[in-house]
Amino acid sequence: MKVSGFTFIRNAIQYDFPIVEAITSVLPIVDEFVVNVGRSADDTLGLIRSIGSDKIRIVESVWDDSLRKDGRIFGIQQDVALSYCTGDWALLVQGDEVLHEEDYPTIRAAMRTHHKNPDVLGLVFRMVHFKGDYWTVDPWMYRKATRIVRNHRGIHSTTDCCDFLAPGKTRMLKSEKSSRLIKARMFHYGWVKDSTILREKLRFQYSKHDGERLSEEEMGVMAAIRAEFPNYDVLKDYRGTHPAVMQSRVQSGMRLRARRNRWLNPKFYQEVFQHGFRG
Repeated sequence: MKVSGFTFIRNAIQYDFPIVEAITSVLPIVDEFVVNVGRSADDTLGLIRSIGSDKIRIVESVWDDSLRKDGRIFGIQQDVALSYCTGDWALLVQGDEVLHEEDYPTIRAAMRTHHKNPDVLGLVFRMVHFKGDYWTVDPWMYRKATRIVRNHRGIHSTTDCCDFLAPGKTRMLKSEKSSRLIKARMFHYGWVKDSTILREKLRFQYSKHDGERLSEEEMGVMAAIRAEFPNYDVLKDYRGTHPAVMQSRVQSGMRLRARRNRWLNPKFYQEVFQHGFRG
C-alpha cells in the first residue's frame, strides 16, 4: 500500500500560512508528498524547497484569479495536486492544517483496514478549529472533513475544496457507503494570525465570494469585523496538546484578549439557543 500526501499553496509567507508545519506533520506517514505551488508575490517556492525532504515533489502552477468566485480556484488547484499523486491513498493537508503525531497509528491502521474494501473511497477526520489564538477553539465551525481519498477512482474536489465528490457527484461527507469517520483529528490554524494579515486574507476571500455585490470599502469593513472575532468571548478553551511541529508558534503566541468563563456569559446561551450546543 502506497500513500501520497498533497496540498496546494500560494503566498504562504505573505499570509503567514503554517505550510512548513503542515507538510512536515504529514511526511512521516506518506511515501511521497505533492505540493502544487502557485506563482506567488513572495518566496513561497523557496520556503517549500527549504523543507529538504526527498519525499516532496513540487508542481509549479499559475492560478487564474478570475476563478475566485465561490472558491472555484481552490478546488481546481487542489485537484491539480491530487492528479500528480501516485499512491493508493491520497492524504490532503491544506495550507493552514496540521496533523497531530498522536494520531499517526490510527490513520495508518484505518488506511490498512479500509484498503481491503474497495467501496470505501474516503476517510473523514474530526476538525479542531482554533480562533484568535492557540488556546481557543470554535465548536460551531464545521466538525468533519474528508482528508484521505482513494486514488485513481475519479474523485474530485468540490468547487470550494471543502469536500470531495465521488463518481456520480456524491459528496463524501454525505455518503455512509463511500466514507468512514476515523478517530483522527485535523488541527486548523487559519484563524490564528496577526490581525493585519488576517484582514488582508479575508479581503481576498470576500472578493472571491461577494465581489460582485460588495465595494472595496465594504469588503474591508467586513474583514476588519471578522478579524476582531466578535464571538471570541463564547468560544471554548482548548486544554489539549498541539502537534509537536507547532510548538515554536505556540510558545511565541499570545492570547487574543482576556475573557471570563463562557458559562457565566449570557451571550454563550444565546449562541447555544441559535446554533445548538457543540461542546
